[in-house]
Amino acid sequence: MESYIKEALEIVRAQAGVRTMTEEEITSMVRTLAKGIKSMHAGDMPAFEAPIAAGDPLQAIKEKTITCLEDGKAYKILTKKTLAKFGLTPDEYRAKWGYQKNLPLVCKALQRERRKKMKDMKLWEKRMKG
Repeated sequence: MESYIKEALEIVRAQAGVRTMTEEEITSMVRTLAKGIKSMHAGDMPAFEAPIAAGDPLQAIKEKTITCLEDGKAYKILTKKTLAKFGLTPDEYRAKWGYQKNLPLVCKALQRERRKKMKDMKLWEKRMKG
């Protein structure tokens, strides 16, 4: 195994030790880092690419994270405050990246958890009784 791949694996192993990462995130990070380290060994300064291709924003919404397409950072939820750093409202962000107007800007796990809580609360039944 070449040294730049070993270096990339060490970095990713350390990152995976401090946060939960999907297999897809780990693989992508190893590829990106190995490519960058190889370029540095060759004397070139790497042009790091964002982990999410701008052409497919639906890849940004994963099981445990949603990647902000503005800064490339992973979050559980994209809040108004986070998007305000880029001068965007949630609606403007959705429009800019081609999301549906009603798409929640949260990871899939959190979205499922919220949906389950709402079903368990059965607010529609309480509303009909009152």
